[in-house]
Amino acid sequence: MTESSTTMSNNVHARVSAVPGRIQSVERAAAILRLLASGARQLGVVELANALQLPKGTVHGILQTLQHVGFVEQSRSGGKYRLGAALLHLGNSYLDVNELRTRALNWADSLASRSRESVRIGSLHEGQVLVVHHVFRPDDSLQVLEVGALLPAHASALGKVLLAFDLQGESLLDELALKRFTARTLTTRRALTDDLERVRKLGWGAEVEEMIDGEAAVAAPIHDDRGIAVGAIGVSGAIERVCDENGKPRLDLVSTVRDAARSISRNLGARKW
Repeated sequence: MTESSTTMSNNVHARVSAVPGRIQSVERAAAILRLLASGARQLGVVELANALQLPKGTVHGILQTLQHVGFVEQSRSGGKYRLGAALLHLGNSYLDVNELRTRALNWADSLASRSRESVRIGSLHEGQVLVVHHVFRPDDSLQVLEVGALLPAHASALGKVLLAFDLQGESLLDELALKRFTARTLTTRRALTDDLERVRKLGWGAEVEEMIDGEAAVAAPIHDDRGIAVGAIGVSGAIERVCDENGKPRLDLVSTVRDAARSISRNLGARKW
């Protein structure tokens, strides 16, 4: 081998050697996140260390770092760890809102036609509801396009549905400012939590004069192929049209909204509601 060939071989070897391999600490952090995402969902340092066969000090250090960036949270009672809001938000953002809007266009138009009311599709954005699509009420009344508008999550039917089925759970409720808009707005965490529990049980949510006097709304969740609620679709209008004589959302309107939500979910690959 010539001197030049030897030099070239050494340079190639040096470049190959300089390529970094897998980073052990990142692999360990990923293993911890996988464990927290399965089973009991809340695990302590000792449980994690035993499962991964790692020193408790090593596991504790990784958990502290993950907690600092919001990927895990430590429960107030017991000190166990669970997946954090920041990590779950990243997963929820997997489906782009533009895709959600594109997949839902036809069903939103159909819902507006069947319900004779305004239709909105929304997704959570920093504790509020971002309206990603809006279909006008099919009459000759003057209306304003609301695409891009932000609605209060706690006082809108879309928001209640999104909060009820969101993976971030209670951590997101802690960040909400429960501003009063009308005399019927839910402004305590207890009242909102109870209402969200009803939404989860029923599979749909409503608000009656909680955001605007004289108006009511009904909404249902849109799920993707992972079973995650990536958005919500709903109708809104005058209380005398949306509600029955008892001031409750009309059940036929609820069924129509839920049918639309299921159809969009199926279009996104969902197999289960």
